[in-house]
Amino acid sequence: MKNISNKRKYSKDLDGKLNTVGKNIFTLRTEQKLSRQKLSDKLMLRGVDISTQSIYDIEIGNRTVLDYELCAIAKVLKTSTDELLKDFSFKLDND
Repeated sequence: MKNISNKRKYSKDLDGKLNTVGKNIFTLRTEQKLSRQKLSDKLMLRGVDISTQSIYDIEIGNRTVLDYELCAIAKVLKTSTDELLKDFSFKLDND
């Protein structure tokens, strides 16, 4: 796997992670006692194919998240995309 680095403005704040939602996805998933496999299965039923490895990569910030993936993840986790993006939104509001 190639090493991808984030060169964008907020990359320092993100510690080089490729997304801002991973830790919130992890938190909600574990609070709901969903395994990565179960989350992957529920996403597949909605027509969004994200493997358990990709979910892990999203959660640790090693994979970007497409807009339609984020929307589907929010639906499966019974939350909003705004809630998943809250940390970065807060950062933007306070810059």
